[in-house]
Amino acid sequence: MTVRKACLVLPTHRECAATITAVAAEAAYATERFGVETVVLILDSTDPDTFARHAAAVTALPPGSTVVHLDEDAQRRFLRRVISRAATPKPELLLDLMLPGAVSYGACTNRAFLIAAALGCESVHRRDSDIEFQVHDGEPVFPIHHELASLGKPAGEAAAGVTRVELDPAHAGKPVVSVGASYIGAMSVDIDEMRQLDPEAYHDVVSLWAAEGTPEQELRELVAESFLGSGDDAFRADESTLCLVDPMRVDMGNISYYRVHEEIPLPPMTETIGSDYFLIHLVPDSRLPGVLHNRHVINKHTPDRKSDAAFHPYQLRFTKFFLSMLYLHPIYQRLGEEGERLLDERHRLRPGLVAAIVRESTTLDRAPNVRRLDQLDRTYRRLGGRYAEYADRLATVRDRLLAEAAQDMADYAVLIEAWSALVGAARAVGL
Repeated sequence: MTVRKACLVLPTHRECAATITAVAAEAAYATERFGVETVVLILDSTDPDTFARHAAAVTALPPGSTVVHLDEDAQRRFLRRVISRAATPKPELLLDLMLPGAVSYGACTNRAFLIAAALGCESVHRRDSDIEFQVHDGEPVFPIHHELASLGKPAGEAAAGVTRVELDPAHAGKPVVSVGASYIGAMSVDIDEMRQLDPEAYHDVVSLWAAEGTPEQELRELVAESFLGSGDDAFRADESTLCLVDPMRVDMGNISYYRVHEEIPLPPMTETIGSDYFLIHLVPDSRLPGVLHNRHVINKHTPDRKSDAAFHPYQLRFTKFFLSMLYLHPIYQRLGEEGERLLDERHRLRPGLVAAIVRESTTLDRAPNVRRLDQLDRTYRRLGGRYAEYADRLATVRDRLLAEAAQDMADYAVLIEAWSALVGAARAVGL
Protein backbone atom coordinates (compact mmCIF):
# COMPACT_ATOMS: atom_id res chain seq x y z
CA MET A 1 0.00 0.00 0.00
CA THR A 2 1.41 3.38 -1.02
CA VAL A 3 1.79 5.86 1.84
CA ARG A 4 0.28 9.28 1.15
CA LYS A 5 2.90 12.04 0.99
CA ALA A 6 2.36 15.65 2.00
CA CYS A 7 4.71 18.58 1.47
CA LEU A 8 4.81 21.18 4.25
CA VAL A 9 6.42 24.25 2.68
CA LEU A 10 8.33 27.03 4.42
CA PRO A 11 9.72 29.69 2.07
CA THR A 12 12.00 32.23 3.73
CA HIS A 13 14.27 35.19 3.07
CA ARG A 14 14.77 35.98 6.78
CA GLU A 15 16.09 34.25 9.91
CA CYS A 16 13.46 31.79 11.16
CA ALA A 17 15.12 28.93 13.04
CA ALA A 18 12.29 28.88 15.60
CA THR A 19 9.70 28.59 12.84
CA ILE A 20 11.61 25.69 11.28
CA THR A 21 11.43 23.84 14.59
CA ALA A 22 7.71 24.61 14.95
CA VAL A 23 6.84 23.52 11.39
CA ALA A 24 8.82 20.31 11.84
CA ALA A 25 6.69 19.62 14.91
CA GLU A 26 3.59 20.13 12.77
CA ALA A 27 4.97 17.62 10.27
CA ALA A 28 5.57 15.10 13.05
CA TYR A 29 1.97 15.63 14.24
CA ALA A 30 0.69 14.98 10.71
CA THR A 31 2.64 11.76 10.40
CA GLU A 32 1.56 10.49 13.83
CA ARG A 33 -2.09 11.54 13.51
CA PHE A 34 -2.77 10.70 9.85
CA GLY A 35 -0.12 8.14 8.96
CA VAL A 36 1.22 10.22 6.07
CA GLU A 37 4.81 10.80 5.09
CA THR A 38 5.30 14.53 5.65
CA VAL A 39 8.23 16.28 4.00
CA VAL A 40 9.23 19.71 5.30
CA LEU A 41 10.49 21.73 2.34
CA ILE A 42 12.50 24.85 3.23
CA LEU A 43 13.16 27.14 0.29
CA ASP A 44 15.89 29.36 1.68
CA SER A 45 16.86 32.65 0.04
CA THR A 46 18.86 33.99 3.00
CA ASP A 47 22.56 34.91 3.20
CA PRO A 48 25.12 32.15 3.92
CA ASP A 49 25.34 32.83 7.67
CA THR A 50 21.57 32.69 8.11
CA PHE A 51 21.37 29.60 5.91
CA ALA A 52 23.92 27.94 8.20
CA ARG A 53 21.80 28.76 11.27
CA HIS A 54 18.79 27.25 9.53
CA ALA A 55 20.81 24.15 8.66
CA ALA A 56 21.81 23.84 12.32
CA ALA A 57 18.13 24.05 13.32
CA VAL A 58 17.36 21.23 10.86
CA THR A 59 20.22 19.10 12.24
CA ALA A 60 18.87 19.57 15.75
CA LEU A 61 15.43 18.22 14.88
CA PRO A 62 14.35 14.91 16.43
CA PRO A 63 15.24 11.70 14.56
CA GLY A 64 12.71 10.75 11.92
CA SER A 65 12.12 14.25 10.57
CA THR A 66 12.17 14.42 6.78
CA VAL A 67 13.46 17.83 5.72
CA VAL A 68 14.57 19.14 2.33
CA HIS A 69 16.52 22.39 2.82
CA LEU A 70 17.51 24.10 -0.44
CA ASP A 71 19.35 27.32 -1.14
CA GLU A 72 18.73 29.20 -4.37
CA ASP A 73 21.64 27.53 -6.19
CA ALA A 74 20.15 24.10 -5.52
CA GLN A 75 16.72 25.34 -6.57
CA ARG A 76 18.17 26.74 -9.81
CA ARG A 77 19.88 23.44 -10.66
CA PHE A 78 16.59 21.62 -10.15
CA LEU A 79 14.72 24.12 -12.32
CA ARG A 80 17.23 23.83 -15.15
CA ARG A 81 16.77 20.06 -15.21
CA VAL A 82 12.99 20.43 -15.18
CA ILE A 83 12.87 23.09 -17.89
CA SER A 84 15.26 21.12 -20.08
CA ARG A 85 13.15 17.98 -19.69
CA ALA A 86 9.91 19.88 -20.39
CA ALA A 87 11.27 21.15 -23.73
CA THR A 88 8.92 24.14 -23.69
CA PRO A 89 9.39 27.37 -25.67
CA LYS A 90 11.33 30.24 -24.05
CA PRO A 91 13.32 28.18 -21.52
CA GLU A 92 15.39 31.14 -20.26
CA LEU A 93 12.24 33.22 -19.70
CA LEU A 94 10.70 30.33 -17.76
CA LEU A 95 13.81 30.05 -15.57
CA ASP A 96 13.62 33.77 -14.86
CA LEU A 97 9.91 33.53 -14.04
CA MET A 98 10.52 30.60 -11.70
CA LEU A 99 13.58 32.07 -9.95
CA PRO A 100 13.78 35.82 -10.58
CA GLY A 101 16.51 38.03 -9.19
CA ALA A 102 14.04 39.93 -7.01
CA VAL A 103 11.58 38.87 -4.30
CA SER A 104 8.56 37.04 -5.72
CA TYR A 105 6.05 35.39 -3.42
CA GLY A 106 4.33 33.69 -6.34
CA ALA A 107 7.53 32.37 -7.93
CA CYS A 108 8.78 30.97 -4.63
CA THR A 109 5.55 29.08 -4.08
CA ASN A 110 5.61 27.85 -7.69
CA ARG A 111 9.03 26.35 -7.02
CA ALA A 112 7.53 24.59 -4.03
CA PHE A 113 4.74 23.22 -6.23
CA LEU A 114 7.25 21.73 -8.68
CA ILE A 115 9.52 20.32 -5.97
CA ALA A 116 6.50 18.76 -4.24
CA ALA A 117 5.66 17.05 -7.54
CA ALA A 118 9.26 15.86 -7.84
CA LEU A 119 9.02 14.42 -4.31
CA GLY A 120 5.80 12.60 -5.18
CA CYS A 121 3.69 14.61 -2.74
CA GLU A 122 -0.08 14.61 -3.19
CA SER A 123 -0.71 17.87 -1.36
CA VAL A 124 1.10 21.12 -0.54
CA HIS A 125 0.69 22.92 2.79
CA ARG A 126 2.19 26.42 2.98
CA ARG A 127 3.37 28.31 6.05
CA ASP A 128 5.26 31.61 6.39
CA SER A 129 8.54 32.33 8.12
CA ASP A 130 7.01 35.02 10.36
CA ILE A 131 4.22 32.96 11.94
CA GLU A 132 3.74 31.04 15.18
CA PHE A 133 1.15 28.44 16.08
CA GLN A 134 -1.47 29.13 18.71
CA VAL A 135 -1.39 27.02 21.87
CA HIS A 136 -4.54 25.55 23.44
CA ASP A 137 -4.56 23.39 26.58
CA GLY A 138 -0.78 23.33 26.38
CA GLU A 139 -0.66 21.92 22.84
CA PRO A 140 0.14 23.67 19.54
CA VAL A 141 -2.85 24.24 17.27
CA PHE A 142 -1.69 22.84 13.92
CA PRO A 143 -3.68 23.75 10.77
CA ILE A 144 -2.58 20.54 9.05
CA HIS A 145 -5.14 18.73 11.25
CA HIS A 146 -8.00 20.06 9.11
CA GLU A 147 -6.01 20.02 5.88
CA LEU A 148 -5.26 16.32 5.88
CA ALA A 149 -8.72 15.47 7.18
CA SER A 150 -10.40 16.80 4.02
CA LEU A 151 -7.99 17.38 1.13
CA GLY A 152 -8.59 15.16 -1.86
CA LYS A 153 -11.82 13.63 -0.58
CA PRO A 154 -15.03 14.01 -2.58
CA ALA A 155 -16.95 16.85 -0.98
CA GLY A 156 -19.84 14.54 -0.15
CA GLU A 157 -17.46 12.35 1.87
CA ALA A 158 -15.63 15.28 3.48
CA ALA A 159 -18.96 16.61 4.77
CA ALA A 160 -18.94 14.00 7.54
CA GLY A 161 -15.72 15.42 8.98
CA VAL A 162 -16.62 19.12 9.27
CA THR A 163 -18.81 21.00 11.70
CA ARG A 164 -20.83 22.86 9.07
CA VAL A 165 -21.79 22.36 5.42
CA GLU A 166 -22.57 25.39 3.26
CA LEU A 167 -21.98 23.73 -0.09
CA ASP A 168 -24.59 23.14 -2.76
CA PRO A 169 -25.17 19.35 -3.04
CA ALA A 170 -24.50 19.74 -6.77
CA HIS A 171 -20.79 19.96 -5.91
CA ALA A 172 -20.73 16.82 -3.75
CA GLY A 173 -18.86 14.75 -6.34
CA LYS A 174 -16.02 17.23 -6.73
CA PRO A 175 -12.84 16.85 -4.67
CA VAL A 176 -11.93 19.21 -1.83
CA VAL A 177 -8.96 20.99 -3.39
CA SER A 178 -8.14 23.63 -0.78
CA VAL A 179 -8.27 23.87 3.00
CA GLY A 180 -7.27 27.03 4.80
CA ALA A 181 -7.71 29.54 7.58
CA SER A 182 -6.36 32.98 8.38
CA TYR A 183 -4.20 34.57 11.09
CA ILE A 184 -4.46 36.57 14.25
CA GLY A 185 -1.97 39.11 15.54
CA ALA A 186 -0.20 41.71 13.42
CA MET A 187 -1.66 42.97 10.13
CA SER A 188 -0.64 40.93 7.10
CA VAL A 189 0.64 44.13 5.46
CA ASP A 190 2.88 46.22 7.68
CA ILE A 191 1.04 49.55 7.42
CA ASP A 192 -0.26 50.08 10.96
CA GLU A 193 2.12 53.04 11.34
CA MET A 194 0.23 54.79 8.54
CA ARG A 195 -3.10 54.03 10.20
CA GLN A 196 -1.87 55.57 13.45
CA LEU A 197 -0.38 58.64 11.74
CA ASP A 198 -3.40 59.57 9.65
CA PRO A 199 -6.54 57.39 9.43
CA GLU A 200 -7.82 59.28 6.38
CA ALA A 201 -4.52 58.83 4.57
CA TYR A 202 -4.74 55.14 5.46
CA HIS A 203 -8.23 55.01 3.93
CA ASP A 204 -7.08 56.79 0.78
CA VAL A 205 -4.20 54.35 0.31
CA VAL A 206 -5.86 51.04 1.22
CA SER A 207 -8.93 51.85 -0.90
CA LEU A 208 -6.65 51.84 -3.96
CA TRP A 209 -6.89 48.06 -4.13
CA ALA A 210 -10.60 48.25 -4.91
CA ALA A 211 -11.84 48.34 -8.50
CA GLU A 212 -12.44 51.80 -9.91
CA GLY A 213 -16.00 52.99 -9.39
CA THR A 214 -16.53 51.08 -6.14
CA PRO A 215 -19.15 52.98 -4.07
CA GLU A 216 -17.79 54.88 -1.06
CA GLN A 217 -19.64 52.74 1.49
CA GLU A 218 -18.17 49.56 -0.01
CA LEU A 219 -14.74 51.21 0.03
CA ARG A 220 -15.03 51.97 3.72
CA GLU A 221 -16.13 48.40 4.45
CA LEU A 222 -13.21 47.06 2.42
CA VAL A 223 -10.70 49.29 4.20
CA ALA A 224 -12.16 48.32 7.59
CA GLU A 225 -11.54 44.59 7.06
CA SER A 226 -8.42 44.64 4.89
CA PHE A 227 -5.19 43.03 6.09
CA LEU A 228 -6.59 42.26 9.56
CA GLY A 229 -7.09 38.51 9.19
CA SER A 230 -9.33 37.14 11.93
CA GLY A 231 -8.50 39.89 14.38
CA ASP A 232 -8.41 38.48 17.90
CA ASP A 233 -10.31 35.26 17.11
CA ALA A 234 -8.17 33.03 19.33
CA PHE A 235 -8.69 29.27 19.10
CA ARG A 236 -11.10 27.72 21.62
CA ALA A 237 -12.53 24.68 19.82
CA ASP A 238 -12.43 23.33 16.28
CA GLU A 239 -14.81 24.72 13.71
CA SER A 240 -14.75 23.87 10.01
CA THR A 241 -17.02 24.64 7.09
CA LEU A 242 -17.28 22.83 3.76
CA CYS A 243 -18.02 25.58 1.23
CA LEU A 244 -16.81 27.69 -1.65
CA VAL A 245 -14.21 29.49 0.45
CA ASP A 246 -14.35 33.29 0.54
CA PRO A 247 -10.86 34.57 -0.46
CA MET A 248 -11.07 37.25 2.24
CA ARG A 249 -11.25 34.59 4.97
CA VAL A 250 -7.96 32.77 4.28
CA ASP A 251 -4.28 33.67 4.06
CA MET A 252 -1.39 32.22 2.08
CA GLY A 253 0.54 31.54 5.29
CA ASN A 254 -2.18 29.08 6.29
CA ILE A 255 -3.33 27.32 3.12
CA SER A 256 -3.14 23.90 1.50
CA TYR A 257 -3.86 22.55 -1.97
CA TYR A 258 -4.68 19.27 -3.62
CA ARG A 259 -4.27 18.90 -7.41
CA VAL A 260 -5.05 22.52 -8.43
CA HIS A 261 -1.44 23.64 -7.78
CA GLU A 262 -0.34 21.16 -10.46
CA GLU A 263 -2.86 22.59 -12.94
CA ILE A 264 -2.38 26.37 -12.58
CA PRO A 265 0.69 28.17 -11.12
CA LEU A 266 0.71 31.48 -9.27
CA PRO A 267 1.62 34.82 -10.87
CA PRO A 268 5.42 35.11 -10.80
CA MET A 269 5.46 38.92 -10.60
CA THR A 270 8.31 40.39 -8.58
CA GLU A 271 8.31 42.86 -5.68
CA THR A 272 4.51 42.61 -5.39
CA ILE A 273 2.66 41.89 -2.17
CA GLY A 274 -0.24 39.48 -2.66
CA SER A 275 1.12 37.97 -5.87
CA ASP A 276 0.58 34.48 -4.47
CA TYR A 277 -3.20 34.74 -3.87
CA PHE A 278 -4.46 33.76 -7.34
CA LEU A 279 -5.51 30.19 -6.51
CA ILE A 280 -7.38 31.43 -3.44
CA HIS A 281 -9.66 33.22 -5.92
CA LEU A 282 -9.61 30.65 -8.71
CA VAL A 283 -10.77 27.74 -6.56
CA PRO A 284 -14.15 29.21 -5.52
CA ASP A 285 -14.59 31.02 -8.85
CA SER A 286 -14.43 27.64 -10.61
CA ARG A 287 -16.89 26.18 -8.06
CA LEU A 288 -14.38 23.78 -6.55
CA PRO A 289 -15.03 22.84 -2.90
CA GLY A 290 -12.82 23.87 -0.02
CA VAL A 291 -12.83 23.82 3.76
CA LEU A 292 -12.54 26.92 5.91
CA HIS A 293 -11.41 26.27 9.49
CA ASN A 294 -10.40 28.27 12.56
CA ARG A 295 -6.90 27.04 13.35
CA HIS A 296 -5.49 30.48 12.61
CA VAL A 297 -1.75 31.05 12.85
CA ILE A 298 -0.22 34.02 14.71
CA ASN A 299 1.26 36.60 12.38
CA LYS A 300 4.39 38.45 13.51
CA HIS A 301 6.18 41.47 12.12
CA THR A 302 9.86 40.66 12.35
CA PRO A 303 12.31 43.50 13.18
CA ASP A 304 13.78 43.55 9.66
CA ARG A 305 10.52 45.04 8.36
CA LYS A 306 10.74 48.04 10.68
CA SER A 307 14.11 49.39 9.59
CA ASP A 308 14.50 52.46 7.38
CA ALA A 309 16.47 50.32 4.92
CA ALA A 310 13.48 48.00 4.50
CA PHE A 311 10.87 50.76 4.27
CA HIS A 312 11.31 51.77 0.62
CA PRO A 313 11.46 48.20 -0.80
CA TYR A 314 8.38 47.30 1.24
CA GLN A 315 6.45 50.34 0.01
CA LEU A 316 7.42 49.45 -3.57
CA ARG A 317 5.90 45.98 -3.11
CA PHE A 318 2.78 47.63 -1.70
CA THR A 319 2.60 50.01 -4.69
CA LYS A 320 2.96 47.18 -7.18
CA PHE A 321 0.18 45.32 -5.38
CA PHE A 322 -2.17 48.22 -6.15
CA LEU A 323 -1.05 48.32 -9.79
CA SER A 324 -1.66 44.59 -10.20
CA MET A 325 -5.30 45.13 -9.25
CA LEU A 326 -6.00 46.86 -12.59
CA TYR A 327 -5.56 43.42 -14.17
CA LEU A 328 -6.57 41.05 -11.38
CA HIS A 329 -10.00 42.54 -10.70
CA PRO A 330 -11.22 41.97 -14.31
CA ILE A 331 -9.53 38.56 -14.36
CA TYR A 332 -11.32 37.48 -11.18
CA GLN A 333 -14.59 38.81 -12.55
CA ARG A 334 -14.16 36.79 -15.75
CA LEU A 335 -13.20 33.67 -13.79
CA GLY A 336 -16.35 34.03 -11.71
CA GLU A 337 -18.47 34.45 -14.82
CA GLU A 338 -16.96 31.34 -16.42
CA GLY A 339 -17.57 29.34 -13.25
CA GLU A 340 -17.72 25.61 -13.89
CA ARG A 341 -16.75 26.14 -17.53
CA LEU A 342 -13.22 26.50 -16.11
CA LEU A 343 -13.36 22.76 -15.32
CA ASP A 344 -13.22 19.70 -17.57
CA GLU A 345 -15.33 16.57 -17.11
CA ARG A 346 -12.93 15.34 -14.38
CA HIS A 347 -13.30 18.61 -12.45
CA ARG A 348 -9.79 19.66 -13.44
CA LEU A 349 -8.96 23.26 -14.30
CA ARG A 350 -8.57 24.20 -17.98
CA PRO A 351 -5.19 25.99 -18.28
CA GLY A 352 -5.87 27.23 -21.82
CA LEU A 353 -9.00 29.09 -20.77
CA VAL A 354 -7.35 30.60 -17.69
CA ALA A 355 -4.32 31.70 -19.73
CA ALA A 356 -6.56 33.32 -22.34
CA ILE A 357 -8.40 35.31 -19.65
CA VAL A 358 -5.10 36.45 -18.14
CA ARG A 359 -3.69 37.45 -21.54
CA GLU A 360 -6.81 39.45 -22.44
CA SER A 361 -6.22 41.68 -19.42
CA THR A 362 -2.94 43.01 -20.82
CA THR A 363 -4.82 45.20 -23.30
CA LEU A 364 -6.59 47.21 -20.59
CA ASP A 365 -6.18 50.99 -20.50
CA ARG A 366 -3.51 51.94 -17.94
CA ALA A 367 -5.22 55.21 -16.98
CA PRO A 368 -6.61 53.80 -13.69
CA ASN A 369 -3.07 52.89 -12.65
CA VAL A 370 -1.89 56.40 -13.47
CA ARG A 371 -4.59 57.66 -11.13
CA ARG A 372 -3.50 55.18 -8.45
CA LEU A 373 0.04 56.51 -8.62
CA ASP A 374 -1.22 60.09 -8.48
CA GLN A 375 -3.21 59.29 -5.34
CA LEU A 376 -0.24 57.59 -3.70
CA ASP A 377 1.96 60.58 -4.50
CA ARG A 378 -0.48 63.06 -2.95
CA THR A 379 -1.15 60.98 0.14
CA TYR A 380 2.46 60.06 0.88
CA ARG A 381 3.57 63.67 0.53
CA ARG A 382 0.85 64.63 3.00
CA LEU A 383 2.15 62.04 5.44
CA GLY A 384 5.63 63.54 5.17
CA GLY A 385 8.90 62.10 6.49
CA ARG A 386 10.00 58.84 4.92
CA TYR A 387 6.65 58.57 3.12
CA ALA A 388 7.43 61.80 1.26
CA GLU A 389 10.90 60.47 0.51
CA TYR A 390 9.32 57.36 -0.99
CA ALA A 391 7.04 59.58 -3.11
CA ASP A 392 10.16 61.25 -4.53
CA ARG A 393 11.59 57.86 -5.47
CA LEU A 394 8.30 56.66 -6.89
CA ALA A 395 8.11 59.66 -9.20
CA THR A 396 11.28 58.50 -10.97
CA VAL A 397 10.02 54.97 -11.78
CA ARG A 398 6.35 55.50 -12.62
CA ASP A 399 6.60 54.59 -16.30
CA ARG A 400 8.61 51.47 -15.56
CA LEU A 401 6.13 50.26 -12.97
CA LEU A 402 3.17 50.84 -15.29
CA ALA A 403 4.86 48.79 -17.99
CA GLU A 404 5.92 46.04 -15.58
CA ALA A 405 2.39 45.57 -14.27
CA ALA A 406 1.15 44.77 -17.79
CA GLN A 407 4.18 42.63 -18.65
CA ASP A 408 3.67 40.61 -15.46
CA MET A 409 0.33 39.38 -16.80
CA ALA A 410 1.73 38.55 -20.23
CA ASP A 411 4.49 36.52 -18.57
CA TYR A 412 1.99 34.81 -16.31
CA ALA A 413 0.00 33.61 -19.32
CA VAL A 414 3.19 32.08 -20.76
CA LEU A 415 3.87 30.26 -17.48
CA ILE A 416 0.30 28.91 -17.25
CA GLU A 417 0.63 27.44 -20.75
CA ALA A 418 3.94 25.76 -19.86
CA TRP A 419 2.87 24.58 -16.42
CA SER A 420 1.56 21.11 -17.25
CA ALA A 421 4.80 20.24 -19.04
CA LEU A 422 6.86 21.59 -16.12
CA VAL A 423 4.93 19.55 -13.56
CA GLY A 424 5.29 16.41 -15.65
CA ALA A 425 9.00 17.03 -16.05
CA ALA A 426 9.42 17.60 -12.31
CA ARG A 427 7.82 14.24 -11.58
CA ALA A 428 10.13 12.62 -14.12
CA VAL A 429 13.44 14.13 -12.94
CA GLY A 430 12.73 13.86 -9.21
CA LEU A 431 14.88 15.65 -6.64
